[in-house]
Amino acid sequence: MNIKKTLCTLTLAASCLTGAYAAQISVPISTVSKGEVAKNIGHITFKDSQYGLLVMPELSGLTPGLHGLHIHVKPSCADNGKAAGSHLDPSNSGQHLGPYSSKGHLGDLPVLYALNNGKADVTTLAPRLTVKDIEGHSIMVHAGGDNYSDIPAKLGGGGARLACGVIK
Repeated sequence: MNIKKTLCTLTLAASCLTGAYAAQISVPISTVSKGEVAKNIGHITFKDSQYGLLVMPELSGLTPGLHGLHIHVKPSCADNGKAAGSHLDPSNSGQHLGPYSSKGHLGDLPVLYALNNGKADVTTLAPRLTVKDIEGHSIMVHAGGDNYSDIPAKLGGGGARLACGVIK
């Protein structure tokens, strides 16, 4: 077996067929809670696929349950995450409609699910995004879940900014 065939079996089939590798970036994630020293809780890897952006978290220490997950405009996690600004919304839709609606924020991602042990490692898909779209922004984990709506609470009801990473 030649080396090219071996490498192709270890990579995504689409990458081998096109001769190019899908864009990928790994972002360290740290807590941003007020009054606490920032603590690294893992990382989130983003990878382009033919269906959109794969979101591959490897996080721990989270409260069990759902957490809102969003791309925020500014590449900063300072000031307890507030320096990250609002959700990425280049079309100025002003609406939080989740990752599957073309009429809402582009930065709305699928919810993050933390198991009872506080680990979150379920891969999800953001079909409207690519790695290039998120570079130069930040990723935010919110304390609460996300209902992909502005009703009954704005921005899906995710609440406080819990953890953040700068996407370089």
